[in-house]
Amino acid sequence: MAHIVTLNTPSREDWLSQLADVITSPDELLRLLDLEQHEALRAGREAKRLFALRVPRAFVARMEKGNPDDPLLKQTLTSQDEFITAPGYSTDPLEEQNSVVPGLLHKYRNRALLLVKGGCAVNCRYCFRRHFPYAENQGNKRNWQVALDYIAAHPELDEIIFSGGDPLMAKDHELDWLLTQLETIPHIKRLRIHSRLPIVIPARITDALVTRLEQSRLQVLLVNHINHANEIDSDFRAAMTRMRMAGVTLLNQSVLLRGVNDSAHVLADLSNALFDAGVMPYYLHVLDRVQGAAHFMVTDEEARKIMRELLTLVSGYMVPKLAREIGGEPSKTPLDLQLRQQ
Repeated sequence: MAHIVTLNTPSREDWLSQLADVITSPDELLRLLDLEQHEALRAGREAKRLFALRVPRAFVARMEKGNPDDPLLKQTLTSQDEFITAPGYSTDPLEEQNSVVPGLLHKYRNRALLLVKGGCAVNCRYCFRRHFPYAENQGNKRNWQVALDYIAAHPELDEIIFSGGDPLMAKDHELDWLLTQLETIPHIKRLRIHSRLPIVIPARITDALVTRLEQSRLQVLLVNHINHANEIDSDFRAAMTRMRMAGVTLLNQSVLLRGVNDSAHVLADLSNALFDAGVMPYYLHVLDRVQGAAHFMVTDEEARKIMRELLTLVSGYMVPKLAREIGGEPSKTPLDLQLRQQ
């Protein structure tokens, strides 16, 4: 059985040091972007009590100084709009807080979702798990073993999804242990990793991680979470090249966010930037109705209009599927673009 080699390489130390030095103060973030005098932005500082602010400095470096409407800033800066209690929004929009065992969600017949780690390198203000009880679903070997026992006892499962939080918050040796256990379960064929870490801290894609994924008998897919072309830089592209060379299938899913990417031309730029990096656009999600994020909502009618225009701007294979998740449903629900009605 293949095992990861834990190396004290500069890249490994770099991602951990970057993780330890994230920005947690709205005031510091605004100061770094020369926006400390912007009253409307400063007014949202107290929203950190609802959901902590966390932004890696490598991600901040891609934000435009002096621009209060920077799309990366809007995804990460606290806002007074988070205090609005919106009707139809809840703390558990996808009905996920009843796991089959701690940290394991078996929502779909052939696949289960393992909450590997509760923390994230970046706290996105639209996060649908911003209220999730991670304390009751701790990512540790004891809970992982219980989850693995459940997976082994359910032969209808052929795909495991590593999620969180962010599963790549786990260290390489922890991921090696999990992967090794999964590889002993014969009915598991695929491992899908959903992560925002490769885009916010590209150094997380270490040599050891790439090698271990390449050695696995499982088909490995990495689903990046990227919402705007400005997030993509040369470090990310280099990391994706290494993953692709290791045989990892690279996908992306985005969330349609008001003021961030609610434009066909912005989404076309994103699809082109992703494809240039070797990543296929996969899903574009309508916002999950989580309390505190209503100000990001784009209506279904607006979303359809944007997608119909996007179809005219890029090749079909670069158009993500527009979908939403509905709690209790057996799969994601595609949104009909109503093309024949136009």
